[in-house]
Amino acid sequence: MNLFGLMEASGSAMQAERMRAEVVAANMANAETTHTAAGAPYQRQHVVFAADSGDSNFLNESSASGFSGVLQSAAQSQPVSGVAPGVHIAAVVHDTSPPLSRYDPGHPDADANGYVQYPDINPLTEMVDLMGATRAYGLNGSAVQAEKGMITAALDIAKG
Repeated sequence: MNLFGLMEASGSAMQAERMRAEVVAANMANAETTHTAAGAPYQRQHVVFAADSGDSNFLNESSASGFSGVLQSAAQSQPVSGVAPGVHIAAVVHDTSPPLSRYDPGHPDADANGYVQYPDINPLTEMVDLMGATRAYGLNGSAVQAEKGMITAALDIAKG
């Protein structure tokens, strides 16, 4: 078992979750933004994660048996690919849902009928996403601490 590889995987997951939390914070901050530089209301953003695997056929090329082959090679400390396992941000994509129309004839961005286009951002959804990102970040931090403890214990055993 490669303890440092586990630490790299947890570290990459922590970076990805931090970015996810930043995107959620940007969504919350722009929930009432009716006019961006492009002239349209702000569009909600989503983070898309992808596995770091070295190539796109990671599971199929490791063995004919797919998951069991990956599990077996991990148990035998044989790297499946040249890249340490982990996660990265594949993309930050804009939500395609249409903006919400609210009647506010006194607003500077109101159309001829008095309607203003607001981003389709639900604060409850954003808070759930933020809680998920925070929880995943914390769990990966706990995994790093446990890995550090295992490395320290292994060093203590080697000294004795």
